[in-house]
Amino acid sequence: MGTVVQLKNRINNSYSDLKTAVEDKLVLVEEKIKTKLSSKVELVDKMTKYHLRTGGKKLRALLTLQSAKLCGYSKGTRDVNLAACVELIHAATLMHDDVIDNGEIRRGKKTLNRIWGNQSSILVGDYILSRCFEMMVDDGDQEILKLLSSTSAEISQGEVLQLQHKGEIDMLEETYLKIISAKTASLFSAATKVGSILANKENKIKEALEFYGKNLGLTFQIADDALDYNSELTLFGKEIGNDFYEGKITLPIILLYQKANQEERMKIKQFFRKKERSENEFNQVLILIKKYNIINECYRKAEHFINLASNSLSIFKDTKEKEILKNLTSFSLERSF
Repeated sequence: MGTVVQLKNRINNSYSDLKTAVEDKLVLVEEKIKTKLSSKVELVDKMTKYHLRTGGKKLRALLTLQSAKLCGYSKGTRDVNLAACVELIHAATLMHDDVIDNGEIRRGKKTLNRIWGNQSSILVGDYILSRCFEMMVDDGDQEILKLLSSTSAEISQGEVLQLQHKGEIDMLEETYLKIISAKTASLFSAATKVGSILANKENKIKEALEFYGKNLGLTFQIADDALDYNSELTLFGKEIGNDFYEGKITLPIILLYQKANQEERMKIKQFFRKKERSENEFNQVLILIKKYNIINECYRKAEHFINLASNSLSIFKDTKEKEILKNLTSFSLERSF
């Protein structure tokens, strides 16, 4: 247990170091978001304020701010405005995602759709995206406008791709990676690339940060999907199993189905064919996850993307800003602790 506690402290420190490095700017980002989301329509105002109270790590905004800092951007507030914009894209996609998945809990609180219904949640998500595009236009940089608008389109296509393969128990790992690359990694990639565009860096720098963000995002999502089947996390009071109960096919299930015997495959397939799944069925899957060492296999695959992310930063001089981003790969993989 001592090793786990040490790991927990190291992982938490990497995120804490990032947040501390740009804390003054993050305060401005949060103020900008709060101002931008205010509405004269009572229900819109109530729902956006509720969303803001649910918190979140603001990781994508932090990545934009830190990438800009790494690239030497120091004058003006464009980094604040665009970090807020990136975070708003994420907020809107979460609202839409919860409607699609019939999600009821996010960040330990009831989802917007559970309280106010699907129709209002979709419209408020659209409202947030509209505010985001206003901010992009106000910034005036065509490269950034093109990047963030194309990223929004890519996220939507990732959602559709996931819907297209819903319940596909024998989904190819390649398909899974396409889905998470669009749904998650694309916004991480955009967040880090924006920083280099702000600082007017050459293409090789932009490409390096874009590559870093993409692979960090892939690591983040693989780890997130593995978390949901990691029974050891119950030791820390973390609830697991949401993806299973929602019927999502993620990497742990894909790998498990590949390794399971014929009888076990039939059992897994039956679970995911059902409209609802029980706690007993989830526990049966956890036993198989442990039997075939699936969590470690997920982390092994994620480490490949960690190495790619870390190596992409070699183009930069050794600075505190670079070290913070490099250390963040550990947080992305094992932040569960």
